Amino acid sequence: MSSLVRKTTGKLTSGLVLKSSYWNCSRFRSIHAPASAPQKGAATGLYGFDHLKSPQGFRRFVDEAIERSGELVTFISSMPSSAEVIQAMDEISNSVCSVFDSAELCRQTHPDREFVEEANNAAMRMNEYFHFLNTNHTLYSAVKKAEHETHLLTREAHMAAHYLRVDFERAGIHLSADKLDRVNQLNIEISQLCQEFKENIVIDPGYVDIFPPLRMPNNLYHLAKPIYRSNELLGSRSSKEENGFRLMTDSDSLSSILQFTSDDEVRKMAYVKGNSSPRANLGVLDKLIATRHSLAQILGYRSFAEFAVTPNLASSPAVVMSFLQELSKVVRSRADEEFNQIREFKLKKCMNKFEDLEPWDEAYYTSMMKSTAYNLDSSAIASYFPLSQCIEGLKTLVKSLFGASFYNIPLAPGESWHPDVLKLSLQHPEEGELGFLYLDLYSRKGKYPGCAHFAIKGGRKVSETEYQLPVVALVCNFSSSNDRSNVRLNHSEVETLFHEFGHALHSLLSRTEYQHFSGTRVVLDLAETPSNLFEYYASDYRVLKTFAKHYSTGEIIPEKLVKSMQGAKMMFAATELQRQILYALIDQTLFGEKLTSERGTASVVADLKRQYTSWKHVDGTHWQSQFCHLLTYGAGYYTYLYAKCFAATIWEKLCKEDPLSRETGNALRTKFLEHGGSKEPVDLLTDLVGDGIIRYREGGVIPDITSLCKEMGLTKNL
Repeated sequence: MSSLVRKTTGKLTSGLVLKSSYWNCSRFRSIHAPASAPQKGAATGLYGFDHLKSPQGFRRFVDEAIERSGELVTFISSMPSSAEVIQAMDEISNSVCSVFDSAELCRQTHPDREFVEEANNAAMRMNEYFHFLNTNHTLYSAVKKAEHETHLLTREAHMAAHYLRVDFERAGIHLSADKLDRVNQLNIEISQLCQEFKENIVIDPGYVDIFPPLRMPNNLYHLAKPIYRSNELLGSRSSKEENGFRLMTDSDSLSSILQFTSDDEVRKMAYVKGNSSPRANLGVLDKLIATRHSLAQILGYRSFAEFAVTPNLASSPAVVMSFLQELSKVVRSRADEEFNQIREFKLKKCMNKFEDLEPWDEAYYTSMMKSTAYNLDSSAIASYFPLSQCIEGLKTLVKSLFGASFYNIPLAPGESWHPDVLKLSLQHPEEGELGFLYLDLYSRKGKYPGCAHFAIKGGRKVSETEYQLPVVALVCNFSSSNDRSNVRLNHSEVETLFHEFGHALHSLLSRTEYQHFSGTRVVLDLAETPSNLFEYYASDYRVLKTFAKHYSTGEIIPEKLVKSMQGAKMMFAATELQRQILYALIDQTLFGEKLTSERGTASVVADLKRQYTSWKHVDGTHWQSQFCHLLTYGAGYYTYLYAKCFAATIWEKLCKEDPLSRETGNALRTKFLEHGGSKEPVDLLTDLVGDGIIRYREGGVIPDITSLCKEMGLTKNL
C-alpha cells in the first residue's frame, strides 16, 4: 500500500447520491464516526472525531479533509498502479464524506445552534469541493485507465472503477467549462431549495383553532394549546371570554386529529389546513422542479426522472411507469371495494343520512372499523411494547439470526450530542467486533422530525489484517415522556423501529473491500429491501413473543391479539398500497417533464388522484408542499414499492418457514447483507432466493409481484 494511502478516520454514507454532487458520498442518509472506538474515559469530540470538540472544529475538519484529498489527487496524478488508484480514490471519498456526513447528522439532531450553524457551513464548503473532485480530469483519466485494466484488479476494484467512471460522467466531466460552472451553480441552488423547503415546514406547520373545547377528544389535549377569544354580548358593551384550543397541523398531529376526532367539521378544518401548509413551498417546489430539469438537460438527459432512474435497476422512467401502472391495475378493484366498505360504514353511522365519503373521513372510519372487527385498543397493544423491551427484542433477533450480540458501551466525554443517546457495540464470538450503533430515539424540539438511518462510517479493508468497522446511527422521534423507562410504542412505531434497524444491519454486517460499496450504498431501488424485510419480523408472533411483554405484569403478548393486529393491518392494505403507488406516480410525473405555468404541481396531483383512486381531491389543498421525499427521493419514490415486492418474495421463499433460524440468518448475511453494493443487484437477489424475484422489461428490471399479491389476496387479479 502506498504511503499516501493511509488509514483515515473518515466514514461514508449510504443510500442516495448527494443532491449537490455526484462524488459518491451519500446514497442514503448518513453520518460518521471514528476509525476506532475512543478509549474508555478519554475525552473526544462529536461522534469520536477529535476535531469536533467544539463547533469551530468543523472548520479544521474541512481543511484537513481537503488537504488530505489534495495529497491523494497529487499521488494519483503520478500514475500509480490501477489498484493504487482505486484505493486512493476510495480514501478520498472516505475522507471528504466523513466531513459531509457528520455535518449532516449534526444539522439534523444537535441541540446547540452553534454546532448546527458550523455544520451547515462545513456542508456548504464540502459541496464546493465536491464540484472540484467531480470535474477533475486527472482523476477521471486515472479511473478510466483502471477500468480498462480489468486483469490487474480484483472483481470489486473493477466494479468500483466502473461506477466511479459513470459518476464522473453523470457529474458532467465531458462538458465545457462554462457548462460545468452552470452545473455547479444548479447543484448549489438545488441544495438551497431543499433546505428552504424543509425550513418552511418547520416554520409554518399550520394550525386550527377549536371552539368550544368540547369539540376535541380528551386524548388529544396533549397536542393542544389553550387559547381564548372575546365574544361581545348582543346588545351590550360587555364581552365574554371563550375558551378554546389551538391544534398544530404538522403531519404527526394531523394524523392523530383525523383518527380520533368525531366532529366532521374539525376533521375537515384540520385536513384542509394540514394539506395546504406551508403555502410558500408551492413556489419552492416549482423552482426545484425547474432547476432539476435544467440540470438534467445540461447533462444530456431529457428529464430529471431519466437522470435519476438510469443508474438503477429500472434503468428508465418508462420501465418505472409500466411497473406502477401494472401494480395499480392489480390493486384497483380491491381498493375500490375497500372504498365502498368505508362509505357504507359511514352511511350507517350517519343514520342512513346521505353524506358522501370525504378524504378527512378515511382515518377516522377505518380506525373505527378495525376496532369493531377486531376489538383492538391501541393503548392496550402499546402496553406490550415498552421501548426498552423492543430494543432487547432487536438484540435477541440478531443473536438468533447471526449469532452476534449487541452490548451497551459507555460514550466517551464529548462523543454524544445529547444525553438520550446510547451506543451499542455489535460483537461476534468468532469474528470479534463488527461495528457500532448510536441510538437517538426520543423526540425533542429542533430535532429531525422523522425516523432515519445514518451510516456514520462505511466499512472498508484497510490492510490484509485490519478492517475499518462501520458505525451507524438510528434517529427516531418516539414520545418524549419525562420517564424514559415508561415510553411505550404503538405497533406502527415498532414497525418503524424494525425498518430502520434493517438499514442499520445492512451497514453493520457489510464486509466490502471499499467503503464506496459499504452497507446501504447500493442502487436506490434495492436500498430499501432489508428494511422492508425486517418489518415482517415486527409482526410475526414467533418473533414478538420473544420480547413483547406487558410492562406491568410481564405477560407475553397473546397470540390471539397478534392475529387481530395482523388482520386489522390487512383490512385496508389495498388502499394503503394504492396510496403509495399514487405517491410514486406523482413523483415520476413531477420530475418526468418540465411543467408549464398552466399546469402546476397542484393540477398534476389532482389529476393523478382522480385517475388512480376513487378518493376526491380537495380543491385548494397541496399535500405535495410538505412531501419531503420529493427532495431526498426525487423521481425515486417508486423504489419503496420495488423493495416491498422484493421483501415479500424473500420473506415467502426464505424466511417465513423459520424466520429465527441460524440457517435463515446465514443466508441473509452471506448472500446479501455482507456484500453491500459490491455485487450486481440482480445477482444479489437471485443468489439469495433463486428465480422468481425479478422480471426483465424494456431493458430494465422490475420486481416479480406474485408474492406480494399472494400476501394481500390479490392473485386473482394477476
